[in-house]
Amino acid sequence: MKNILTVLLKVDYLIEKSLIPIKELFLLIARLYVAYSFLKSGLDSVNDWTTTQYLYENDFHVPILPPHFAAVLGTGGELLFPVLLIAGLLGRISSLGLFFVNLVAYISYAYSLQTGGKMYHYIWGILLLVTVLWGPGKISLDNLLSKNKGWLR
Repeated sequence: MKNILTVLLKVDYLIEKSLIPIKELFLLIARLYVAYSFLKSGLDSVNDWTTTQYLYENDFHVPILPPHFAAVLGTGGELLFPVLLIAGLLGRISSLGLFFVNLVAYISYAYSLQTGGKMYHYIWGILLLVTVLWGPGKISLDNLLSKNKGWLR
C-alpha cells in the first residue's frame, strides 16, 4: 500500500510540475478576458455618457451612492483596473477592485439580469478571485518588478 501511495504522489508531483506553464498561461488568459469585458464596458460608458448617466439614475440602483457619483466611480473602475490587470501591475489590488465593481454591478441590477447575464458576473468574480489568491502570474509586471526586491520594499 505504501508503494502505491508513493507512486501516486510522484505522479501527482509530475502532473503539478508539467502544468506550471499552463497555469501561467491560464492566469494571463483569465486576466485578459476579465479586463477586456470591463474595459469594453467602461469605454462604452464614456462614449455615451448621457446614456450612462440615465442608466445610473433609472436602472442601476447602486446602494448608498448618488447616481452621478456611482456612474463616475463605476466607469472609473471599469477603465482603471482593467488596464492594471492587463499589465499584471498591482494584480491583486486591481483584481480586488474589479471584484468589487463586479459585485456592486451585480447587486445594482441583478433584478433585471437573465440567468445568462448572472453567469457572466459569477465567472468574472471567480476569475478575479483566482488572481487575488494566486497573483497575476509570471507573465506580469508584478513578477518582473518583484525580481528587483529592493524596488518594492
